[in-house]
Amino acid sequence: MIALGCDHGGYPLMKEVIKYLDENSIEYKNFGTFSQESCDYPVYAKLAAEAVAEGKCDRGILICGTGIGISITANKIKGIRCALCHDCFSAKATREHNDANMLAMGARVVGPGLAIEIVRNFLSTEFSNDERHIRRIKQIEG
Repeated sequence: MIALGCDHGGYPLMKEVIKYLDENSIEYKNFGTFSQESCDYPVYAKLAAEAVAEGKCDRGILICGTGIGISITANKIKGIRCALCHDCFSAKATREHNDANMLAMGARVVGPGLAIEIVRNFLSTEFSNDERHIRRIKQIEG
C-alpha cells in the first residue's frame, strides 16, 4: 500500500499519480489534501510519513510545489528516508542504494508525463541489499 500526501500546489499532479495507480491496480491511502485550496504541506507530509514509519503503508509519494518542504517534513519522522526526485535515474538509484521509502516531487518542477515515469521507477525498483548500502543506511539511522 502506498501512502499519498500533497498540498494545494501538488494536488493537480497528485490526481495524475492517482490515475496511474488506479490504472495499474496499485493500492494506496490518500492522506490529502483533496483540493487546490491553500493549506499547509506539513500536515499531509506527517500523516503519510507516519503511516509508512508505522508499517501501515509500504512506501509513500509526496507532492508540493517544489517537493522540498514536503520532503524535509517527511524526513523528520523516524524511519523515513524520503528522496526528492525530479528524474528517473534518481528515483531508481535512491531505491537501489538508499532503500528510500518515500518519494517527493515538485509539481512546479516536473510535468505529469515525467512524474509518472519517476513514480514507475520508484515503485518498481527494489533495494539492492548490498552490504555497503546496508552499512550506510544504518549510519543514517544512527
